[in-house]
Amino acid sequence: MDRDAWICDLAETYRIFDYRALPVGLLATLSFGLREDSRIKQKMNGMKTSNSTMLLMLAVDCLRMLVWMNTADGAKNINRPKSLVEELIETPNQNREFEVFESGEDFEARRRKIIEGV
Repeated sequence: MDRDAWICDLAETYRIFDYRALPVGLLATLSFGLREDSRIKQKMNGMKTSNSTMLLMLAVDCLRMLVWMNTADGAKNINRPKSLVEELIETPNQNREFEVFESGEDFEARRRKIIEGV
């Protein structure tokens, strides 16, 4: 994944500066024991920030939404505040294209074409 992040985590957590001097089994055990907010675990889990920071962002999002709901814009459902969490988290399926069918027969015909094409 990211060797530099892993080495930095080992140095910060366990004060290991020469990881090559240790047995692989011990390194695996120590790596497994790293905190969830360690650099390498965040990278492996695709997280851009720690869980505590994410919870703070969620709290801010909720507070912003509550304040907005009590404004004239909130009553008209306009100018909704953007979520900090949604901007941080990437959702790969946001721009997926969907195929819509008018009837079950249209769906079955398209399905047959796909299956026969395979």
